[in-house]
Amino acid sequence: MSLDLSTEAEVTWCPGCPNSQILVAFRQAVEGLVNDGKVELHNIVAGSGVGCHGKISDYLDVSTFNSLHGRIVPTLTGIKLANPKLNVVGFSGDGDSFSEGFNHITHAARSNSNITVFLHNNQVFALTTGQATTTSPKGFKGGTMPDGSINEPVNPVLIMLVMGATFVARTPASDIAKTKEIMQAAMMHKGFAFVEIIQPCITFFDTREHFKNAVYWLDAKHRKGNIDYAFKVARMNTDEKVPCGIIYQTEKPTFEELV
Repeated sequence: MSLDLSTEAEVTWCPGCPNSQILVAFRQAVEGLVNDGKVELHNIVAGSGVGCHGKISDYLDVSTFNSLHGRIVPTLTGIKLANPKLNVVGFSGDGDSFSEGFNHITHAARSNSNITVFLHNNQVFALTTGQATTTSPKGFKGGTMPDGSINEPVNPVLIMLVMGATFVARTPASDIAKTKEIMQAAMMHKGFAFVEIIQPCITFFDTREHFKNAVYWLDAKHRKGNIDYAFKVARMNTDEKVPCGIIYQTEKPTFEELV
């Protein structure tokens, strides 16, 4: 059965923005899960934060909402705690959750809240025209740092592993088929699922060519349940090598079960 998850809202992302690829991948992921009988459409709740990514909630014909800046994750945990039957998904940006809301996403991972977070990582505050975020590379020149960022960027995947996330993955938005598969796996995971999506900003920090050459896929047989190996893979995230795929997956009691 074909599901039309589009809405009447006009898509206002920049033409060619990889956010549109994430939107398509998620629509396909939901359609596949619903048709396979794994999820009921009325049980899906999708929230978004503040930033360019946040528009995605306008373009999905499921139960959606926008949160305050940096507050998408605690809103998701509240919804899941109130109704554990829901499949709760959140879209966030690197500025939204790793600058503004850093404390929220780390504690949700530590608590193993049974939610899914898709991080749109474009390494820049794009909605406010190009300021540096915590994931911007050292030397990045933006509105707030015209001489270049003096800080080393944070590694979202590594941080999520350290904080105890039970599902950690990375995918490029450009590969819609792979992103769809990883989204489905994350949504079906019991526990805190985190997916970093490489989403270059074509207007203020166009890194498409770089990631086209740097991204590679982990072997399907790699040791997903080995935390030491996962840390090794996470530390491979350099300018020359960016591993993608499901990096780590394990099971332990969720926050909702313990409460």
